[in-house]
Amino acid sequence: MSTGEALAAVEERAEKIAASGPANESLGRLDDVAVRLLRETGVIRMLQPAEHGGAEAHPRDFAETVMRIASLDGSTGWVAGIVGVHPWEMAMCDAGVQEEIWGSGGLGADTWIASPYAPMGVLRPIDGGYVFNGRWQFSSGTDHCDWIFLGAFLGDEDGQALMPPQNYHVILPRADYEIVEDTWDVVGLRGTGSKDVVVRDAFVPANRVVAFSSMMDGSARRECGRTSATYGVPFTTMFPLGITSAVIGIAEGALAAHLAYQRGRVQITGTRVKDDPYVLYAISAAAEEIKASRTALLDNVTRFYDMAVRGEEATLADRAASRRTQVAAAWRAVRAMDEVVARSGGNGLRMDNPIQRFWRDGHMGLAHAIHVPGSVFHAAALTELDVTPPPGPMLAMI
Repeated sequence: MSTGEALAAVEERAEKIAASGPANESLGRLDDVAVRLLRETGVIRMLQPAEHGGAEAHPRDFAETVMRIASLDGSTGWVAGIVGVHPWEMAMCDAGVQEEIWGSGGLGADTWIASPYAPMGVLRPIDGGYVFNGRWQFSSGTDHCDWIFLGAFLGDEDGQALMPPQNYHVILPRADYEIVEDTWDVVGLRGTGSKDVVVRDAFVPANRVVAFSSMMDGSARRECGRTSATYGVPFTTMFPLGITSAVIGIAEGALAAHLAYQRGRVQITGTRVKDDPYVLYAISAAAEEIKASRTALLDNVTRFYDMAVRGEEATLADRAASRRTQVAAAWRAVRAMDEVVARSGGNGLRMDNPIQRFWRDGHMGLAHAIHVPGSVFHAAALTELDVTPPPGPMLAMI
């Protein structure tokens, strides 16, 4: 597949993707139609290696495709953004595991991988691998995935996490974990089906355990011999990319729904919205803020891609500034969305109006851990003041 095919496929299916929103929300996961449409677009394979049916796309192209999907339905865009990043990491994992996942068994190149990466499990070493236990929240799109990345700490022979903590990503097939039903009842992004998953005494062979540090420092890429610039972008720029792109796309969807609603609207004062200079000003201001968010996010990832093309390594200060840009872009877009939603009137927030769903989805997306500004902004400021590395857990998100 070429990098432009996915976006073209999304446009061909735009009306159907948008129409799936209410059903996704009602089910608490993507419905079968939405999943089929998403598979047909190929967005999940955009960052997948070419030898396994992927496009090895420019991350900017991936982000723009996720934005467009999210502007049609927030939950579908969110699943595309999160599940679509996982092939990027898998491309730098053990070659045998890649073949196991994307080979001739199952769905092959269309096999989806879930997460979460939060280290909520413990690996107990045994001969040939590990015994794994834990429980995780927020596994977006998990009902439609056949494999999963799960965050873990390395433990001792008694299963107690070692100190200082050593963080790993563990790769499991669907048979080795349980999806806990009725664990996703939230205000927004309801259609993502971001349910809890549980692992009980699963055996994990050593080649399915990846040191998180190898993703952070780029050694995983070097060891597996990946030369495409797609895989040279830092993990902390790539992983948030799908999530932040979805949030910006949701804001774009809210703006589009607002404009469609306002075109024929007459306010209770008898004034047409088209004749109200105050609402028109707010619309234009919000549109520019959302566009600025899009531009900042896309330019940011393009800069790192270009660095990878030149063979340059990103510094800690580079990564911290990148994270600041991503967080600020998400907050700017959601604040702008609030401005137009507040001017949609009471009927704009009826449950049959898509404006309210975009609004709820956007705020739910902003609540994701990667969008919490405190430690990211703090760390970025410290690096600019030559305090490197920043202390303690501030490094976790950069």
